[in-house]
Amino acid sequence: MRERQASQGARRAREFEAFVAGAAGRLLHAATLLTAEDPDDNPRARRLLTLSLAHTYACWDRLRGEDPYDHARQCLAARFARGAWHQYGGLGRARPHPGSALGSLAPQERLIVVLRLYEGVAEEQAAALLGLPTERVRTICDRATATLLHPPRGPVPQVTKAEVAPS
Repeated sequence: MRERQASQGARRAREFEAFVAGAAGRLLHAATLLTAEDPDDNPRARRLLTLSLAHTYACWDRLRGEDPYDHARQCLAARFARGAWHQYGGLGRARPHPGSALGSLAPQERLIVVLRLYEGVAEEQAAALLGLPTERVRTICDRATATLLHPPRGPVPQVTKAEVAPS
């Protein structure tokens, strides 16, 4: 009995190691996009990934027939949303991350953009994962995409009379 449990544990560990070897890079990139950190200096993204993979490993035996990547991605998104809620007091407010292209977006916008555009998750699935109506996910994604494509301009500099040269 003990040998059978040991062999099952070893098989489980090998399967999970193979999954991590194949999926960790993409999941780390998604976590880095979510946290809007520099790809070379991303401790929050690495912690987020580690916690998500630990949860996935804990559920590994129950994932038979399901996609473990999908489970890890859902866990990653849920942990990010929960962390943003606690850190910023809600998914709508955030401090800016100046070094990242996605840093200008609020955490909820970042989460939806990463799920929809980077991960290719359908609107219905993203809405179910976040507990939002599909139309709301579509609106947030459209607004965030518009912000990324056409960033808001800074204030127009005021020209004073002293700066205007006489003609």
